[in-house]
Amino acid sequence: MSDLSARQRLDTPKSSRSFAPRLDVEAVGRVSERIARFLGTGRYLAIQTIFVIVWVFLNIGAFAWQWDPYPFILLNLAFSTQAAYAAPLILLAQNRQENRDRVSLEEDRRRAEQTKADTEYLARELAALRLAVGEVATRDYLRRELEEIREMIFELRPDDAAGDGESSKPDAERRSRKSG
Repeated sequence: MSDLSARQRLDTPKSSRSFAPRLDVEAVGRVSERIARFLGTGRYLAIQTIFVIVWVFLNIGAFAWQWDPYPFILLNLAFSTQAAYAAPLILLAQNRQENRDRVSLEEDRRRAEQTKADTEYLARELAALRLAVGEVATRDYLRRELEEIREMIFELRPDDAAGDGESSKPDAERRSRKSG
């Protein structure tokens, strides 16, 4: 419950009774990120360079429009004001990006832990299956065991007193199966 902000908590009213203007923090953050992204582009540098060249040309070359003589105090003031606003906007954008990176990193860690746990579980299951397969009787093993039992039975079985050759019949079948 302590992780929830005041906006999300159930024991806090949604609207306040104050008549102060409400700012959406996320909207301000998105706008500041857009401005910070624009300030870091080549387009912005080109626009600013052209602006400075035109400013200097109009104040040096055009004698009638000299509103900012040579030391260009007004231009310097404009750049100082721009820098005063740009720096906090860039820092705000960096902080928002850092928060997104932190959340992404936490999600990646959680996924990695889950993947590791799944992999360990599958490794244990695979080892159990290998052990179980090692204990399973195969068809060839069962045939060999049955043949040995059959031979033992025939060895223990007394010969027929009648001598009609029936006792040798299973031996002949067995020999024909082995050869075929």
